[in-house]
Order: sequence, then C-alpha cells, then structure tokens
Amino acid sequence: MALSNILKRSASRFAPLIFNHKNLRHNHHQATALFAAVSDRASGMSRNLLQRSFPSSLHHYSTKPSSDESLLRVIQSEIKCAVESHEEEQVEEVPQGFPFKIENHHGQQTITLTRQYQGETISVEVHMPDIITGAEDDADDSNEEGEESASQPSIPLVIQVSKRSGPCLEFNCTAYPDEIAIDSLSVKDPEAAEDEIIPYEGPDFSDLDENLQKAFHKYLEIRGIKASTTNFLHGYMVDKDSKEYITWLKNLEKFIKD
Repeated sequence: MALSNILKRSASRFAPLIFNHKNLRHNHHQATALFAAVSDRASGMSRNLLQRSFPSSLHHYSTKPSSDESLLRVIQSEIKCAVESHEEEQVEEVPQGFPFKIENHHGQQTITLTRQYQGETISVEVHMPDIITGAEDDADDSNEEGEESASQPSIPLVIQVSKRSGPCLEFNCTAYPDEIAIDSLSVKDPEAAEDEIIPYEGPDFSDLDENLQKAFHKYLEIRGIKASTTNFLHGYMVDKDSKEYITWLKNLEKFIKD
C-alpha cells in the first residue's frame, strides 16, 4: 500500500513535465509553420513591391519584344532569298580591252570610271540602273518611239572631260541598251566655288542643230562612251545593286539583334 502511494506521487510529479514536453513539440511545429508562412508572405510582398517600382526595367531585361523577334525572322528570310538569287545571277566579267579603270564605292549607289586620253582626263560617274518592270506599258500609240525608250532599262551617267587646266565639259547622259542619249551639256570651271552664280549652260541639248548633236555623240564615242561600254555597265550595276541590298539587309539584322 505504501509502495502504491509512492508510485502515484511520483507519477503526479512527472505528469506536468510530460505534458509540457508534448506542448513544447507542438508549439515548435506551430512556430515553424508560422515562420514559413510569414517568410513566404514577406517574399511575395517584396516581389510585388519590386515589380510595382521597376516594372518596365524588369520587362526590358527579361525578354526581347516579340515584334522584334518577328521582324528579325523576316529579315533573315529575306537575306537567304537575296543570297540565293544573287548566286544564280551571272557575274559580269570586265571585257577584254575595257578602256576604263573601275572604282567601286562600297555602300554607295555609284561607281567611278576614269581614263586618260590624249592629254585629257575622262571621269564617268555611273549610277544604279533604272529597271522598268513593264507595268506602265499600256499607253496609246501616238508616241510609240518615246514609250519604247521609256520602257527600256537605263543607266544615268555624269561624264566629265577635263584638260590639264581650264574648264571642263560635263555631259549628263542616259545609257539605254542600244543608244546613249545626251540630256544636257555644260562648260564648267572646276575651280569655281559651289556657291557662285550658276553660269549660262547653253540651250537644251535636243534644241541644238542635229549635226552638232551627232558630232558630240561621236566625241564621246571616241573617248570610250559607247553602247558596248554601257551594256557591260548595266550588268555590272545590277550585280552591285544585289550586293548592296544584301549588305543593307545584314546591317538591319545586326541592328535589330543588338
């Protein structure tokens, strides 16, 4: 009986300790869960605050705009088509006996031809060809000759013939496959300032006496400005146009990528 009372008293002393131990474990789990919940909430609030404070910056540095990606794909597709088309074109070889030295201005719309002829310097600025697609071919027959010339591909030329000193002759011409038309002729002083008053440049070339017109055509032909020269130049400039277009597309691609 005494032993039984001793055991009961011992149990009664340890019971609060056991109870407190269980409560401690329970409270620990609750505290851990509460801390995790508070941390998640604080983290979420921080992200929301950051997005509200710097929304455009986060968007800018995270992804490239979809419109830029679409444009880049179209440009790259066009580069591929342009390169394939250029590879199929026949490369224009400089013909044997071509009298001019060719200076190609990369990234520009022109090339320059130069040569020396009996103490004269002949310089020709050749522009990109005007390619006619034939969309404007429908017109009445009252001006068939003019329409035939207008429907042909052509190359604009600016020709200067100068001597060791003094003024030079400048011809503005349009070169067609079988003929070279002189549009204007002027006498210029190469040393004159550009802001000086424009001097008298003579009448329109087409208003000159027919024999005088023919004589000037022969004058240019002797100096190398003839149909065989300009026909080669047409193919050369078409090839240059293709190359410049590809370079232009690649510059666009680089800009969009960067």
